[in-house]
Amino acid sequence: MANSKSALKRVRQAVRRTDRNKTLRTRVKSLRKKTLEAAEAGNAEEAQSGMKQLASAVDRATLKGLYHKNKGANIKSKTVKAIKAAAGSGS
Repeated sequence: MANSKSALKRVRQAVRRTDRNKTLRTRVKSLRKKTLEAAEAGNAEEAQSGMKQLASAVDRATLKGLYHKNKGANIKSKTVKAIKAAAGSGS
């Protein structure tokens, strides 16, 4: 348990940041899953709109410091690659 005022404040800050980061991280994961599922199902329009939302969410999370900029770029790149692979195999 924290013994000083500053340590107690750090605990409060950590809890607040954890909640905020968890929300952002969950949003990115769920959007990525939704986008990939739409691509697998052959729904190109839904996959494109999902990718747009995903890119926005990843950029926002990167700006907030949740992801390193290269990690954010990597997530977007791999998702686009998976969408193209699904579109190619689906046709």
